[in-house]
Order: sequence, then structure tokens, then C-alpha cells
Amino acid sequence: MELLNPLSKTDFPAKSVAYTGTAGNTDTWNAGPEGVVVWSDQACYIEVGEGAVATTASTPVPPFTPIPFKVPQGTGGLWRVSAIMVSTGGTIYCKPINSQ
Repeated sequence: MELLNPLSKTDFPAKSVAYTGTAGNTDTWNAGPEGVVVWSDQACYIEVGEGAVATTASTPVPPFTPIPFKVPQGTGGLWRVSAIMVSTGGTIYCKPINSQ
């Protein structure tokens, strides 16, 4: 098992957002982190990246299961996490990380 390195609470704080049948999007973070750990209180679909907006074609995530996602490097701009419900609205919780 690889240990994850949470980043500075000041520069890369944890964020959460509610979602329903309409995607909920976190506030943005600056470029830099390798990944983000995402978990939710309900089953949902997740999208990560610059201007990310989740759809039912995004990655499905079961409830109460922290999942590390790679942050796409893109253009080096601001990025976010987006979620949309599978069958019940909920809240996602997100914390940027590095692998080492």
C-alpha cells in the first residue's frame, strides 16, 4: 500500500460540496498536487480537472469509500472536483495529496 502525503491546509485545504441531479463543483485549487482523495456520503459520479463537470459518464464512486484520483496536469490552471448523484443527492469531500 502506498502512503499518501496530504498537502498544506493553508495552500490546499480540504473542500466539500453538495450535489444532486445537477453537478456540484468544489471551489478551485491552484495547480501543483499530483492527486486528490475524494469520498462521498452517497454513490456518485466524479470528474477531476480544469473546469471539470461530472456527468453520468464520469467515474462512479461508492459511498464512504475514499478514492485517490490523479489530477490531470492540463494547462497548469485552476482545477476542481465535480460530482453528480447516482440515485440520491449527497456531499463530496476532497483533499489534495502527493504520493511522496
